[in-house]
Amino acid sequence: ELSGKAALLKKAEEIDSGISVSSARTKKILRTLQDLEHQGYHFEAAEASLELLMRRILGLNESFFAITKFRVIDEKNTPKGTLSEATVKVRVGSETRHKVADSKDGPVNSLDLAIRKALAVDYPELKKVVLTDYKVRVLNNGKGTESRVRVLCEWAYHGAGGSMAWTTVGVSKDILEASEQAIADSYEYILRKIKGE
Repeated sequence: ELSGKAALLKKAEEIDSGISVSSARTKKILRTLQDLEHQGYHFEAAEASLELLMRRILGLNESFFAITKFRVIDEKNTPKGTLSEATVKVRVGSETRHKVADSKDGPVNSLDLAIRKALAVDYPELKKVVLTDYKVRVLNNGKGTESRVRVLCEWAYHGAGGSMAWTTVGVSKDILEASEQAIADSYEYILRKIKGE
């Protein structure tokens, strides 16, 4: 536990050098992490989501965008097989973008494509972000399809500034909501790194 706290403090100091072990902000970070881990989040395996969470708690995270609404519909037996269609509303600055995308590769892919469409004009560098692994774990066995799930996503970026890899996490009873959390964290994280903020 002590080594875990030391590692968290080191990470927090990288974000804000003015933080200390006994500060109220450090205690708030620890309390929040403990609460979220009880819900099923696993930040040791998702360093990007951990960094963004700490920045939010420390008041240092002005988001590049916010996903305000999404909907995904699967249609079976189309001429193309099963087709997933995602509709998203994404706020960028003072504008709200409403975009739709469909995919033969499932609902998570259609959701990702719709989010990218909404962000493409402002953040074309997201075209260079690739999902390299996607893992789902059921958290409370015994509840069947009512169970909470944890989604861990691994990502890579190959752009002018070099290459990067990172992991994000989302948790929900809804696998698409958990996926949306992990996708949003991924794009927020890489934009912050690219733009040096």
